[in-house]
Amino acid sequence: MRRSVLLRFLTLSLAVALGAVIATALIATYSTSEKLQGEIDQSGTQLDADGRIYGDLLAYAADHSDWSSVGTLVGQLANETGRRIAVTTADGKVIADSARTLGTAPELPSRPAAALDILEQPQLTVSAAAGGSIMRRAVPAVGANGSVIFSAGSTIGSPYWRMTEAERQHRKAIGTAAVGCLRANSHDAELIEGPSGVPEVGVRTPVNETSSEFTYVGGGDPQFAACVPQELSAASAAALTLNTEEVARATACLQARNERYDQVPNPTGLTELVPPQSEDPSASKVSEGFQACTSEARATTYKPYVAPRAQLFLGEANRFNVFSGEGLLRTTATALGVLLIASLVMVFAGRRLVRPIVALTGAAQQMASGHRGARVPVSGTDEVARLGHAFNAMAASIEQHDHQRKAMVSDVAHELRTPLANIKGYLVASEDGVVPLDGALVGSLLEEADLLERLVVDLQDLALADAGMLRLHRERRDLADLAQQVVAAHRPKAEAAEVVLTASAEGPVFATVDGARIRQAIGNLVSNALRFTPAGGRVTVSVRTSGGRATIDVTDTGTGIAPEHLPRLFDRFYRVDESRSRETGGSGLGLAITKHLIEAHHGRIGVTSTPNTGSTFTLELPYPGQAG
Repeated sequence: MRRSVLLRFLTLSLAVALGAVIATALIATYSTSEKLQGEIDQSGTQLDADGRIYGDLLAYAADHSDWSSVGTLVGQLANETGRRIAVTTADGKVIADSARTLGTAPELPSRPAAALDILEQPQLTVSAAAGGSIMRRAVPAVGANGSVIFSAGSTIGSPYWRMTEAERQHRKAIGTAAVGCLRANSHDAELIEGPSGVPEVGVRTPVNETSSEFTYVGGGDPQFAACVPQELSAASAAALTLNTEEVARATACLQARNERYDQVPNPTGLTELVPPQSEDPSASKVSEGFQACTSEARATTYKPYVAPRAQLFLGEANRFNVFSGEGLLRTTATALGVLLIASLVMVFAGRRLVRPIVALTGAAQQMASGHRGARVPVSGTDEVARLGHAFNAMAASIEQHDHQRKAMVSDVAHELRTPLANIKGYLVASEDGVVPLDGALVGSLLEEADLLERLVVDLQDLALADAGMLRLHRERRDLADLAQQVVAAHRPKAEAAEVVLTASAEGPVFATVDGARIRQAIGNLVSNALRFTPAGGRVTVSVRTSGGRATIDVTDTGTGIAPEHLPRLFDRFYRVDESRSRETGGSGLGLAITKHLIEAHHGRIGVTSTPNTGSTFTLELPYPGQAG
């Protein structure tokens, strides 16, 4: 499976990023857990501590008309809970802050933990069941360990609101007497001091064989009237005063709005305003006007007696700041660890990635200095490995072409030296009077000159083909007719060699070609075939169509070609038999030129041969008129 370098870089980057994220998470988790654990050890749980702070501050708001002296309570709660506590006005002005020292303090959190508004807290309700003698006790919110978050006595409208100490002692005496009476009558009764210090009487009654229910008993309960007087449920003097003022405001508003209402006294002595009762339950729903009047009356009545709305901020502004104190050291150590790991990973991976590039650079420098055999070791299948394979292939190609160039220069020099030496030798001999300059000598010199000219022309054709400048003049021609022309031109040579030369065709085979170049290509093959076919042999040129292409076969019954020579047969100056002379072996360029001429026509050339049997050279050309 190929592994992409891009994918590997991406994987490494993601690994480093993941390590950084994990390290950051560990820092945050460790720091937060350590801080929270310290707070939990001091105050049980953070929830309980915050609940207590919230409840005590609401109780303060219910008992005071402003926040001017809340600083003492804030400091006390901060020392007991280990929390930073700040109270601000609704517009953000600091009233009290446990972290303020010499007039300065760390920045507060961006959002308050809660709003302190006693006028928005839920109120006690009174049930009219059992003749209005059973009071439904407001259940305070409590924390996980049972600590009180908000007590009923701190709720405005509560019958116990701002009960004095004298009133509490008087109620306690009544409650003690009531409990004694109930126990004397075989009731499991207890005197319990409520969350706000208000004494209450409770009676435990069995529900079944395994459980019981604890009921808070109010004054005037018919079941316990003999022991529990009505006075036990009496409201405080402060609550009665404000209740009277609240009811007056509410009734005035309801009458102005023509809203119907009923005044219902409850066992505590307070008066409640309720919608008129109806047999239809849906008709007893509280209207918007009724709700608006009663809410406005309560807020207006109690507003002068309670603290205004404020904001509560808890915790520390730098609670999760890991760049201070011990957190800074831990952060620095973790960052250095992450950087060290990332550096090691990138160095290891980078060396593996750079190593083949360095090898490529060294091999390229060797190639530039003339060492054509330079290669690079390659392993794997990724992009770098493919680059290495491509470089090796390029180096092999350059080395081969360089070798071919040198061999060609050597071959050209050799091919030109022989006829030039012959010409020079004959001329020197003639000049010295050794050989008479007669017609036979002139004919021999002309033959050597023709050989030189043919060699130069062949080299020029190859040079043009290599440069891509071999010009073709294409026209629609009958390949069968071109084959006949080549056979006719070479028949005298075939007759001299006592070889039968024929041409055959299944009919006209037209193609868009350069007629002269195709004749040259076929002529080179025929000339080769005649050269290697012994007397009595046969050379046949056949033209046909096959698979949508025009095919020209030149078949001989000559000596054939050994399989090891076939791959290099079309190389320049390559001869199957190195012992052959110029007269019998040719220039060694004919097949190379033929290959270039056919490929210039977008065709291809092939050969099959059997030693001592013969060879067949096949030319394939686009048909009809498909040449580019």
